[in-house]
Amino acid sequence: MCGQNHCHHPSPCRCDGRMERFLEPCLLLLLHEGPAHGYELRTRLERFGLAPDRQDPGLVYRTLRRLEEDGFLFSEWETEGGGPARRLYRMTADGEKLLHEWAKVIARNRARLDEFLQAYRARFGGDS
Repeated sequence: MCGQNHCHHPSPCRCDGRMERFLEPCLLLLLHEGPAHGYELRTRLERFGLAPDRQDPGLVYRTLRRLEEDGFLFSEWETEGGGPARRLYRMTADGEKLLHEWAKVIARNRARLDEFLQAYRARFGGDS
């Protein structure tokens, strides 16, 4: 078993939904709501079904770094407060454009998934 609650086949899990691809638009949307630190973003990802205890923190930070390298966000060190310096991430105008493109892609994929589920249910019935 792969350890996923929904999965009933031997490892490795092949029905993981490739959630790492979904991470990018989620991070962009969260940053559109306002600047945030990496840790804060990790906890807020739970809103999209990406629970912090099931995330690879390195994947989140690598995605943030890649988005920054590509010009979709920028970060600066925040040194205020008593703790260690932390990166504060902000979205750029290009990041907002990418977010809109992601929304279009997700809408198209949702339509495809709905078609699949409709055909699946017609064949097998039920709410699976």
